[in-house]
Amino acid sequence: MPRHTLLSAARDLAEGRTTSRDLVEDALARIAHPDGEGARTFMAVHAHAARLRADHMDALRKDGRAPSAFAGLPMSVKDLFDEAGVVTRAGSRVLEDSAPAIGDAPAIARLNSAGMISVGRTTMTEFAFSGVGINPHYGTPANPWRRTESRVPGGSSSGAAISVTDGMALVGIGSDTGGSCRIPAALTGLVGFKPTASRVPRAGTVPLSSTLDSIGSIARSVACCWAADSLMAGGGASLRDAPAGMGGVQLRLGVLTNYVLNDMDETVGRTWEACLSRLAVRGASLIDVSCPALNDIPVANSKGGFPAPESLAWHAPLLQTRRADYDPFVLRRILRGQEQSAIDYIALHESRQRIMRRAADCLDCYDAVIMPTVPIVAPRQDELTDDGHYAAINMLLLRNPTVVNFLDRCAVSIPCHTPGEAPVGLTLMGRHGDDQALLHIAAGIEHELVI
Repeated sequence: MPRHTLLSAARDLAEGRTTSRDLVEDALARIAHPDGEGARTFMAVHAHAARLRADHMDALRKDGRAPSAFAGLPMSVKDLFDEAGVVTRAGSRVLEDSAPAIGDAPAIARLNSAGMISVGRTTMTEFAFSGVGINPHYGTPANPWRRTESRVPGGSSSGAAISVTDGMALVGIGSDTGGSCRIPAALTGLVGFKPTASRVPRAGTVPLSSTLDSIGSIARSVACCWAADSLMAGGGASLRDAPAGMGGVQLRLGVLTNYVLNDMDETVGRTWEACLSRLAVRGASLIDVSCPALNDIPVANSKGGFPAPESLAWHAPLLQTRRADYDPFVLRRILRGQEQSAIDYIALHESRQRIMRRAADCLDCYDAVIMPTVPIVAPRQDELTDDGHYAAINMLLLRNPTVVNFLDRCAVSIPCHTPGEAPVGLTLMGRHGDDQALLHIAAGIEHELVI
């Protein structure tokens, strides 16, 4: 098991208990282990560059010139972010002949400026267009829970999650259009954060939906995601400012009772009820809230929502020459964009605004709104060979997380299961732009669920 979280490794570096080179070597060894998931988790490994950069960060730290408290810590980068000199394939064969990126995506550049070290590029659902995490081109890493059963890791940031669960990186940088950080976090027992969409620049990434895309992270604690988010958003992050418990402050939490609780499997349902009981015992004020506006989201999205037409517009030139190279499941979802006319697309934007206003009336009076991140535990990969069943499971995994993206809010998924049992995630949803406040609340809930 990994020895460090991002925060604990940063403290060990600051106090001289480890070095960046040691941390990077440990990550690279785990990636290269012949019995591990490294080959299915990483599209590319930056071993030589990571070692050189680790030595440089160690030298800067020794001279008191480390660019941040997180300088020298290994991270993984989802394959849809540009990294200078590397081809951005977005988990697809379609882009494999593209020219290497001439610069880093701004989110990655900011992490690099803080001294963090990319050890490689993680696999993903092709073009980020699935919540299951399966990639037929480059392989699918197995979920750590019951690994021999080859359960799905969740997607689309599948490799990002497994890079963290298996200690191949201290944080995985990913995207989130409808749960792509939070779904794999929930299914693997990690923390996944989706910021307000406009918080982190999306330039230098292969888009899925220009309306819904956001840049997030997956890590072992809320504080780890807070650090990555703070750096990517262009602010500083110091160890003394990391979020912790709420110090006895009573939280007013809205517990969603409609839409998100449908079709829960027995394990998630039992874990969810136990989680609510633990929060109530710890002093949280839990108020059931029904939000009728959420029931209108499937109607608004009935013709593929925003991702279908927006991805079709981006892929149109590629479809003329590389159509046969697409994952058939992903291709079908892209081509749904043909179902929408310009009138449909404009009406969808207007419908979204109405739903957002109605939802705000229901939800904005709470410190945070909570719900199960996904309603099922991770299914086995061999259970998803039927196209119809695959599509149904994908939509079920996406249903709850997409609420946050549709409403243009921030959210964090934290583990709420008993250690050793099937991973289950608790989502806390905050208001638009209240990202930092939400992370501090989530850190408090995380503390209450652990002790």
